Amino acid sequence: MDADVETRSSAGARDEPSGWLGIEEAPPFTRKKTAAAAKQAAAGVRRWSSVVNATLVVLIMTAPLLLVLLGGGLGAPAVWIKSTVAGIGSQSQRVAESSKRDVLLGGLLVPGFDEQSCASRYQAAYYHKSMARRPSPYLIKRLREQEALQRRCGPGTEPYARASERLRSGQTDARDVDGCSYLVLISYRGLGNRMLAMASAFLYALLTDRVLLVDPGYGNTLADLFCEPFPGATWALPADFPLANFKELGEDAPESYGNVAVNRSGSVAGLRFMYLHLDHAASPASRLVYCDDHRQFLHRVQWAIIRTDQYMAPGLFFNPAYQEELGRLFPRKDSVFHLLSRYLLHPTNDIWGMVTRYYNSYLRNADEQLGIQIRVFDTSRKPFQSVLDQILACASREHLLPAVATTGGAAPPALPAAGARSVAVLVTGLNSWYQESIREVYWTSATAGGEVVSVHQPSHEEYQIWFYSKHDMKALAEIYLLSLTDRIVTSGWSTFGYVGHGLGGHTPWVMFRPMNYSEPAPDPPCTRAMSMEPCSHGALSFECTRKEIDKVIDTGVLLPHVRPCEDMSWGLKLTDPAVGNKV
Repeated sequence: MDADVETRSSAGARDEPSGWLGIEEAPPFTRKKTAAAAKQAAAGVRRWSSVVNATLVVLIMTAPLLLVLLGGGLGAPAVWIKSTVAGIGSQSQRVAESSKRDVLLGGLLVPGFDEQSCASRYQAAYYHKSMARRPSPYLIKRLREQEALQRRCGPGTEPYARASERLRSGQTDARDVDGCSYLVLISYRGLGNRMLAMASAFLYALLTDRVLLVDPGYGNTLADLFCEPFPGATWALPADFPLANFKELGEDAPESYGNVAVNRSGSVAGLRFMYLHLDHAASPASRLVYCDDHRQFLHRVQWAIIRTDQYMAPGLFFNPAYQEELGRLFPRKDSVFHLLSRYLLHPTNDIWGMVTRYYNSYLRNADEQLGIQIRVFDTSRKPFQSVLDQILACASREHLLPAVATTGGAAPPALPAAGARSVAVLVTGLNSWYQESIREVYWTSATAGGEVVSVHQPSHEEYQIWFYSKHDMKALAEIYLLSLTDRIVTSGWSTFGYVGHGLGGHTPWVMFRPMNYSEPAPDPPCTRAMSMEPCSHGALSFECTRKEIDKVIDTGVLLPHVRPCEDMSWGLKLTDPAVGNKV
């Protein structure tokens, strides 16, 4: 996974961001509008648009006569008229398309947030192509109930103050808890891991009626990256959280679920909290939490602390106690991360500005946008020819990039042919050599079909830095940029890539991870994924009904909508059996 690479601490990191952070541009929305004001403004726009269009039509109809009377100085009135009419049409089309955008994503989001405080929440609908899956009415209902729970029981409320005092004083009697229980997510590892963990923990909180509180992480970076997702409530764990050293908890802790389930026969007597260790390398005993129906002993503990660096959703589908609820929440099983991430993970204004500035400058006007996400799991940080060969082979075999002409010496056209297709390639990765090499292919050779190809890479940090705000901000901006492209190629095992294609609702082409980068590239180089869902790197290896943790079975055949991942044979991912590779 992305965490298994060399990292540097933030202490020695550069204090200044790279150049693309500094471009300035006003956001599309600058203030809140009431429904009446919006309606009045829309009517004004229509009236003004009608006046402008009528005036332009008059000018167009009279222009040829004026040009004949005035002489031939302008030379080509027909071309001028054609371009003007086309401009009117395209402007009208853009207005019509914008007016159809559903900024609330079919009820997934709620109105009422201050647009200035978090522009991405409502503006993202104008940049993403569309919602790949619509939320079910039941999911919308449960989200509103979770929001109410966060407001009633979250930080700043009397129930939270009483629950914190119980935790501080060591009280273990959970009979009087104001109807409020809590799930605290420990933040650790890289940004892609953390985003998968946040979506997973939120789903678990939704299933178990717990308030989700997210540890801001080392350096308190949560607020630099994400807006608050819940109206009138916070998801940030307060700095005065009374449980000392909770980030140091491990599988050997007395409060660990595995210890309680195996060594204490489920007894929680004397325990202030439960610790759920669901790291990708967690023991089978720790993974028993996937099978807990929340009626055994977890419900008797008000506080649960969870550590995970991976996507938990596939494992939860194995629990008979959750299957009916999950089916109602997500009738399309391949929609879980797409819907939860679009609900939960909204980048802050600084990051959203980076996304929109870069997109508008380099990607927006292309006829087609291809994202290529490159992750090399090697500590040397040097580029590998085999990785470049794999990228180009995948793009060629799957017809993702235009073919180049095989003959040289021909005179190039003075201008691109009329109607020539433009392709913008967005490359993300820690090393710039791959992007430069792909760009050189289309600089030194013409495309066979006359396409115009541009290749862009926002940043190249050389190494991953955990919990350094500027580094994470650029990483999050690039994840969102990937999600805005039309098609995506990702690197196997990379959580960064999982989040990028999941946010965008794309079924990616996944490049197989080489075990030795010094050897030739894998053949085949890539495959089309079975769904847009991320791969779970630490799912179950036993049945929940039997809980025989000492026996390893192929859990990828137990449910029709849970299958082994394309890039990791022991990983599991959700898919929709009715759709399969046609997504």
